[in-house]
Amino acid sequence: MKPERLTAFSDGVIAIIITIMVLEIKVPHEEDGDTFKALLPMLPNFLSYVLSFIYVGIYWNNHHHVFQLVEKINGRALWANLFLLFSLSLIPVTTAWLGEHIKSKDPVALYGIVLLMCAVAYRYLIVILTGCVEDNHELAGGIGKDFKGIISIVIYIVGIVLSFFIPLLAIACYVGVALMWVTPDKRLESKK
Repeated sequence: MKPERLTAFSDGVIAIIITIMVLEIKVPHEEDGDTFKALLPMLPNFLSYVLSFIYVGIYWNNHHHVFQLVEKINGRALWANLFLLFSLSLIPVTTAWLGEHIKSKDPVALYGIVLLMCAVAYRYLIVILTGCVEDNHELAGGIGKDFKGIISIVIYIVGIVLSFFIPLLAIACYVGVALMWVTPDKRLESKK
């Protein structure tokens, strides 16, 4: 089957995820709520939102590039894509919790676990698309060994472990992976 419905559905879900994340940021209502000073306590929430927005953007961007090279999908690809969307849909909840408790081990660990789930789901989708559908040989050539994806998974695991000892260092790991992926994947762009 052709991938058009899958990509349209995925785009819609990802747009909803981004909308839900921004709605979690609440406007200050205290006495001096109309000053910039009132925004300072919101800084961790805003920073966690920015990081999560970047992550969702990275997945949307790479999903878009991948499916430009995909000729056909099968039922396994549909389920693999749903696993990715499910994992991404957990980002708003963990973003809100992280923003409220940015220095606490459990919210930082759970945020990392969700990022790890997203990375594993994305990797699984790529494996399904390149291994089970023969017409996707151009995608397989573009992805190659996917060292970047594997390194990301390792860094997430390191970040999760670090979150129980030095939560801010764990967040630095998550930021590092985002920085590694923020530029479009040249392996896929060169194949179009």
